[in-house]
Amino acid sequence: MEIEDLTPVLESEQRAGIGIIGCADIAVRRALPAIRRSSFRLTAMASRSREKAEAVAAAAGCTAVEGYERLLELPGIDAVYIPLPNSEHAKWAQRALEAGKHVLLEKPAVPDARTARDLVAFAEERDLVVMENFAFLRHPQHEQARALVADGAIGRLRSYHGAFGIPPTDPRGIKYQADLGGGALWEVGCYPVRAAQEYLGPSARVLGAGLKSDPELGVDVSGAALLGDDDGVVANCSFGLSHGYRSAYELWGSEGRLVLEWAFTPSVDARPVLRLQQKDRETQILAPASDQFLGVFTAFHDAVRDPAARAGHHRDLVRQAGLMAGIRAHALATQPR
Repeated sequence: MEIEDLTPVLESEQRAGIGIIGCADIAVRRALPAIRRSSFRLTAMASRSREKAEAVAAAAGCTAVEGYERLLELPGIDAVYIPLPNSEHAKWAQRALEAGKHVLLEKPAVPDARTARDLVAFAEERDLVVMENFAFLRHPQHEQARALVADGAIGRLRSYHGAFGIPPTDPRGIKYQADLGGGALWEVGCYPVRAAQEYLGPSARVLGAGLKSDPELGVDVSGAALLGDDDGVVANCSFGLSHGYRSAYELWGSEGRLVLEWAFTPSVDARPVLRLQQKDRETQILAPASDQFLGVFTAFHDAVRDPAARAGHHRDLVRQAGLMAGIRAHALATQPR
């Protein structure tokens, strides 16, 4: 297994300890390096396979644990990051909260608003935070975009259009397994939907949706959703697992347009360009390079340490789960029988 050399460094015992439940690729490639640079103290890695846990933990400089329950029993762990298959999120988030751990769930956190509300209520009863990992929101380009819209750079916002598509990969992968929560909506559709939350008001709701399924794979491979709010702002979200790569959104206002061409998955060294179009001119705004995973673990650590920082994460998780469930319900209701 090839992963970045993470030689242990001297760390303050005052840092909150964090454990990782599952050795998913995203955890190895992006989360581990970010955690080592964050305010967390990496404590343990858990896998159902002892060999896999030991291989990852040895490079990360932490304890290897066979079995997820065992990690929750270890001392010195204040929080856990859960990058398991989507179908396992709610179960292990609940168990982690029961064990008194703060929880960062890989996206999509849970499949419906009721499950999200129950987790949030359970966390709040125990003075804990449960947070969904949409790391892309921690990249500075989105703060720049929100500031431009707020300052009236494109006039009054009329619509949002977000798209995230990736080429097909090995059909044996988790993203194609229906029983593990796979499919285009959950795998990539959640990104443009979550970005739309930043620009739609709290009254946002699903106006329409459609999903295209592959009968051989047994999951949806593409789709689209239309959202809207009481202010008349509409959001068109398109997504797919059988597309040329695209990771973008645009904001269209009464006096211009703002385009983010690399919105969801910029590399750590990349400097995405925001294109601001106003009347007969275009201004290109260069965003700084940033490790958005470091940003999300920084925000998570802040919420672990500061109870006042938790309400927003809980509200966003419930709202996102409700919109995603609404999209799926609308799509299924309109499919030919």
